[in-house]
Amino acid sequence: MKRIALVIGTAVVGLSTLTACGGGASATPAPQNTPAQSTPAQSTPSQSTPATGAAKLSTATVGNFGKIVVDGTGRTLYVYDLDTANPSKSNCDGSCATLWPPLPAGAGTPQVSGIAASLVGTVTRSDGSKQVTLAGSPLYYYANDAKAGDANGQAVGGTWWVIGANGKKITTQASSMNSSGNSGS
Repeated sequence: MKRIALVIGTAVVGLSTLTACGGGASATPAPQNTPAQSTPAQSTPSQSTPATGAAKLSTATVGNFGKIVVDGTGRTLYVYDLDTANPSKSNCDGSCATLWPPLPAGAGTPQVSGIAASLVGTVTRSDGSKQVTLAGSPLYYYANDAKAGDANGQAVGGTWWVIGANGKKITTQASSMNSSGNSGS
C-alpha cells in the first residue's frame, strides 16, 4: 500500500513540475489568436544584441495592450508570476526556459528608449548567466512568437504577461487578431 501511495505521490509531483511554467500544450489552451501548436518553435528568438553588446529595450504598441516593452528588434517581452521582483529571482529554468527564453543582459548597461533607466537592471540566473529585469521582474521571450508584434504568450497558464514601460504587468486579454495585427472581420 505504501508503494502505491509513493508512486501516486511521485506522479503528482512530476505533473506539477511539468505544468509549472504554464507552457504545456495539455495544461493550457492555445491563445485564441493563433492555431494550437503541439511543440514550441525550435528556433531561438533573435536576440536584440550580439553576445558582446548590451541589451536594448524600448516600447511598441501591440494589439489591444497599448504600449508594452519590447527588445531592440520589436519582439515582445514577458514577465512570469512565479518570479520575484524584490529581490529579483528567475524561477524559469530547464524546459520552462526553452519555451520562455530569458532576455540576456549582454555586456554593458542595457540601452533603453521610452523606459526609465532606473527601472532596468539585471539578475544572475541559476546557471550563472545575467538576465535583464524591469522593476525587478526578469524579462523573457515566448518561443511561439514568430515576429515583432506577436504577443501569443499573453496570459499563458494565467502566469505570463506583457509588461508596460512602468514595470507593471498588463493583464488585458488578447483581442482576436489576424497575422498582420489587424482585427479580423
